[in-house]
Amino acid sequence: MPDFIIQWLNTHDVFTATTMLHYWDGLVTTVQLVFLSLVIGLVLSVPLAILRTMRNPFISGPIWLYTYVFRGTPLLIQLYIIYYGIAQIDGIQETFWWTIFRDPFYPALLAFVLNTAAYTTEIIRGALEATPYGEVEAAKAYGMSWFMRTRRIILPSAARRALQAYSNEVIFMLHASAIASVVTIVDLTGAARDIYSRFYAPFDAFIAVALMYMALTFTIIFVFRQLEKRMLRHLKPLS
Repeated sequence: MPDFIIQWLNTHDVFTATTMLHYWDGLVTTVQLVFLSLVIGLVLSVPLAILRTMRNPFISGPIWLYTYVFRGTPLLIQLYIIYYGIAQIDGIQETFWWTIFRDPFYPALLAFVLNTAAYTTEIIRGALEATPYGEVEAAKAYGMSWFMRTRRIILPSAARRALQAYSNEVIFMLHASAIASVVTIVDLTGAARDIYSRFYAPFDAFIAVALMYMALTFTIIFVFRQLEKRMLRHLKPLS
């Protein structure tokens, strides 16, 4: 950090160089947690959504139950169950898994992945089922196999329809990540709590973190608008 910024910060009672670095560490943790959750959740949700559209109840039924449970219960409860429940598994503390899950970051990551994968599965499923039947028939007429139809026609078409709904899910996950601080993770909200408890300045600490969340949110909105312009440019009039 440049010296003149440090000198300027040190003139403030709350927002010193130390507290801003604490906010920065919380920002990095929040971005890592949300980014990994969304990437892993999206990778899981695509095959789950495809299987969810199958008519075989033995295939689609378990996926429906999974999405029903994780969309029907609060994310905070899921986080508590995973964070406190893993430690209750008999013998886990003697395995290598404990070296991973004793760090609160990974139980939180698991809870976020399972939650966002459930919502994203239903978003993609709805987009898949909304594929115009004429597109599928045209692909069959070209002699495409089921795999090729899905990869080249159905999934790209569904991605364009699901983009706006998925952007809302990304923003929701960013905001929901604030609950990670309840399991001792020092994310943005956790950093604000630390600063509040140190300086007894709740408005300063939490208004600052709210502005940071707003900046992240508008960055996400901008990115998705650019994606929409690129993926939906064929719908614009020629004029």
